[in-house]
Amino acid sequence: ILCIAGFTTLYPLIWMAYTSLKTNPEIIMSTFALPKSLHFENYVNAWNTANMDVYFFNSIFVCIASVALTIIVGALAAFILAKFQFRMKKFIYSLFIIGMLIPMQSVLVPLFIQMRTLRLLDNPLSLILTYTAFGLPITIFVLESFIKSFPDSIIEACVMDGGKIKHIFLEMILPMSRPAIATVIILNFLNNWKEFSFALIFISSDSKKTLPLGLYNFIGAHSSNYAELMAAMMIASVPIIILYLILQEQIINGMTAGAVKG
Repeated sequence: ILCIAGFTTLYPLIWMAYTSLKTNPEIIMSTFALPKSLHFENYVNAWNTANMDVYFFNSIFVCIASVALTIIVGALAAFILAKFQFRMKKFIYSLFIIGMLIPMQSVLVPLFIQMRTLRLLDNPLSLILTYTAFGLPITIFVLESFIKSFPDSIIEACVMDGGKIKHIFLEMILPMSRPAIATVIILNFLNNWKEFSFALIFISSDSKKTLPLGLYNFIGAHSSNYAELMAAMMIASVPIIILYLILQEQIINGMTAGAVKG
């Protein structure tokens, strides 16, 4: 059963890989057939058609900046919510959790008006702030649950030894939270990397567009270049695959942490 489930998950990626090496007539004639010959020029044409050198860098910059800001703010908030007692703590935590229930498209128009008022339209900062805001709920939810499992005696011992809160956070909490941090990094990076709606509405200059907007160049009103589109999508998938392979062990540890008590 696991083999079938694994194949079902991997087959779309496998199909996209070998379809990217076919010609458009081959794709139209037989969608699922293997290519008769390998057309690696699809990748070169896709890179040029989608202006991927610019869009690829823009996506990398926006995703790294937004994920870094999300982790910094989310980890600080999770630490406070997990280990400190103060008034309205549960209310503040509930506000963050409610953020996971809000569809991104439902606030598209209000955010557009807000960004226009702040004069941030056609500015990568509009995407960075938006992605950070939508990434905080899941980040705080995962990190708060993870940090809460740390024994209070460890923190109390550090305080008794004269350790300051900032040192406890930087030198103890963050290193111990690496599995959970790796999990939220891959989740946020994936969501930001594939996001299309906000990038389409907020960004108008070609020099500032992100990769999903570049993929849209292959879809025309009367015809579509499916071969080069598949090649471009394979290129766009590479950073996510590499990031997951690098953080794979940490992600598994973060997802399974706390499953067993004792």
